[in-house]
Amino acid sequence: MSPRLGRTPNALVELLRLCVVVFFAGLGYYVAQVLDDHGKRSIGAFSGIGLGIVLGSALGYVLGGVLGRGTITVVRRTEAGLRDTPAEHIVAGVLGTVIGVLVATGVTWPVFLLGRPILSIPIFAFVVVTMGLLGYRLGASKRDSVLAMFGARVGMSGQPVASVALPRIVDTSVAIDGRVLDVVRAGFLHGRMLVPSPVLGELQGLADAGDDLRRSRGRRGLEVLAALKREPNVDVEIIDDEVPGVAEVDAKLVRLCLDRGAALLTLDTNLAKVAALAGVRVMNLHALAQALRPPVIAGEKVSVLLIKPGKEQGQAVGYLDDGTMMVVERARESVGKELTVIVTSVLTTANGRMVFAHPVGVTT
Repeated sequence: MSPRLGRTPNALVELLRLCVVVFFAGLGYYVAQVLDDHGKRSIGAFSGIGLGIVLGSALGYVLGGVLGRGTITVVRRTEAGLRDTPAEHIVAGVLGTVIGVLVATGVTWPVFLLGRPILSIPIFAFVVVTMGLLGYRLGASKRDSVLAMFGARVGMSGQPVASVALPRIVDTSVAIDGRVLDVVRAGFLHGRMLVPSPVLGELQGLADAGDDLRRSRGRRGLEVLAALKREPNVDVEIIDDEVPGVAEVDAKLVRLCLDRGAALLTLDTNLAKVAALAGVRVMNLHALAQALRPPVIAGEKVSVLLIKPGKEQGQAVGYLDDGTMMVVERARESVGKELTVIVTSVLTTANGRMVFAHPVGVTT
């Protein structure tokens, strides 16, 4: 929660009151000057102008307190309303307002050539206010683009772009694996996909290899890229080798990602780690597959450390790496030991997932 601002000092209210007093004193001076024919009349010890100044100052003193406190109240309410508004939103809106006012001023100033201030001033003010409001709304709605142009000058930057919004450079492993097609067709990948010419060369070399396995992998990679080009949600673009001074294909991919501000789409865990250390945004399909894989399934063998007895006779309880509770039948004597078990069932409850199993070699 944002901290509350302290009480406004009385000196600030008095300063605002002084501004109002000076304004009304000046207003009284000009009114008296017009009505009193430049001070030729006098009332007691005061001339007409002096009396106008005194009366204006008195009126300003009375109204100044009201206006000063009212102004402070408006400022406080405005501050409360803007407290949860992001700074980038405000800065972008202010920049848009400034641009709108400047444009309105440049377009509207010829109205002063009419020589009729009572007509030209309202027109000028109306256009300036309208363009200022339009500029604020456009600047706030397009804050990322506005801050991209002016952010460095005001010491701010736009929000970081998500990896899914960046163009992606496709690694050889992704083309060979082929599951990227299913991910694209499921709607989780879209936009531009860049295939560097070194990746095509690597696939072509595999497709021409004498070994049957390598040849089939190369051909599958080329077929996957051809299928991707036919998908409506992705735009596959072949890019030339822009880093001829780098020999290794993996190093070329990292360099291309850094130069183009693109993300790396890969299944190679080691390449993903190297690219991440170099500052590249990485989209690792292998990590995605691991995240979506169920922790265990019925019939799977897993190792678990049994830490306490279960509620029922003969049961022991342990926990998987992700915190899932595993109840092992006929294993109470193995509490405190790591045991290899076979999963018999997985139960999903309102509190999470619970796995039941029995030791290997024990039939239920």
